[in-house]
This record gives sequence, C-alpha cells and structure tokens, in this order.
Amino acid sequence: MTHPGTDADLALILDAAHEAGALARDIRRRGLEVDYKPEDRSPVTNADLAADRLLTERLRTARPDYGWLSEETADDRDRLDRRRIFVVDPIDGTRAFLNGRPWWSVAIAVVEDGLPTSAVVFAPETDETYAAAAGEGATRNGEAIRPSRALDLADCRMAGDSMVFSHWSWPTPWPAMRVEPRSSTAYRMCLVAAGDFDAAVAPLRKSDWDVAAGDLIAREAGCFVGDHTGAGFRYNRARPSQASLICATPALAPLILDRVRHIGASN
Repeated sequence: MTHPGTDADLALILDAAHEAGALARDIRRRGLEVDYKPEDRSPVTNADLAADRLLTERLRTARPDYGWLSEETADDRDRLDRRRIFVVDPIDGTRAFLNGRPWWSVAIAVVEDGLPTSAVVFAPETDETYAAAAGEGATRNGEAIRPSRALDLADCRMAGDSMVFSHWSWPTPWPAMRVEPRSSTAYRMCLVAAGDFDAAVAPLRKSDWDVAAGDLIAREAGCFVGDHTGAGFRYNRARPSQASLICATPALAPLILDRVRHIGASN
C-alpha cells in the first residue's frame, strides 16, 4: 500500500486526538467507572477504554497496514513485522483525569522504522494541541515552539516528582529547583519543548506510549530526549519501553546526564 505521507498522518492523528479528548471529557461529565489493572494497580476508567476504542476504529480503519501499540489494548506482536505503527495513550495521566486536575492528555505517534515521524499531544483541559512532523519543527496551537535558554540547574523549572530529587540515594545532591508535578509524561515533555519548563526527568522505566509522541515534539522543538545513558529512544521493539526519561534544553541535558548516568539500565 502506498504511504499517504507524514503530513497526511499528522492530519489524521490530530483529528483523532481531538475527538478522543472530547469523548473522554463527555464520559467524565456523565460519570466515570473505575477499575484497577492487576499488574500495577494503576487506575483505568471507562473513558480510557472508550477513547481507545474510538482511536482504534478511526486510525486502523484509515491505515490498515499500520501496526498498533496502545496502553489499553493487549499487545499484538504482529506490530513487530510492520514498518509503521501507531503508538497511542488514550488518556495519559489518568490519575489527574480522575481527580479533576488538568494535566492529562491524548498522545498519539506514528512510528516508522523505530522512530516517530508524526506526533500529537492534546491536552483538552488547557486547550493545548502540540504537534510535530519529522523535519518540520513543532507547534503549540499552530505556533512554533522552542525550549527555554536555561543554563543552570539551580532554580530551573523541573517537571517531575519533588520526592525523586530529594531522595538520599543521589551521589550528588540536586540543587534547589522549582519542581512541579504534571501527571501526563507526554504533556511534561511538551511543556519543556515550549519553554514553560526547562527539563523533565523520570529515572524509572517508561512505556513507549508515554514518550513516543512527546519525544518527536520535544526533539523537533530543539530539546534533548533520551535515557540516563544519553542514548536516544528506539520504538517498536519486543519490550515496548525505555529505561528512563531525560527531556531537557540543550544546555541542561549534559548537566542532568552527569547526575543520572549511575542509574542501572535494568530498571
């Protein structure tokens, strides 16, 4: 089948993300049903599942030759034989979604030969749509975005969990930073891409659907994205996850990597 092109993929996932976000908000207004996943006791709602069904129908109908990887769909290893796949998180930041906080998003990426080529992160509560296509830069609500010019970790704006940075186990203590939580990992990465935060660090393993869309958007804006070793991410592998997440301005990335290289790759 002839590939319709990166821009056509981007238009497709933009529309789908907006539709899924609207559906999730409508279901929450009508009443949520909450269950907990047996593997990690994380919450999943009827809105997560409905948004996943909508995205599956819209995207796989439009691109039947693409593989599929979604947080809310059982992994089909057929994806490993596909050159292109959708990587989807129907609601990234379900706890925020449940608790009425605005920091959740719909995250969708098209991955080709292991790398994202089109990406959308839609945050319905803040009315922010982040988008990128490989080689074309990144936007928020249609306007080009760039990371901040922060040069020092001291007093930088860090998206993450303050408990992580104050933990006793760091060989070199972190300086005082303005650390703020944002539940959606993809949204955190977009906020770094747009200069609202200077970095996002998560020392534990992240699933591909958490980071694939934010990865392309942040890198197209001019950020560093990779794991604690400094390596960039590859997607659509047998184990669909990354060892850790570092998303930062070009100036802060080496300073962060100096502090996190000791983290075990087996996490």
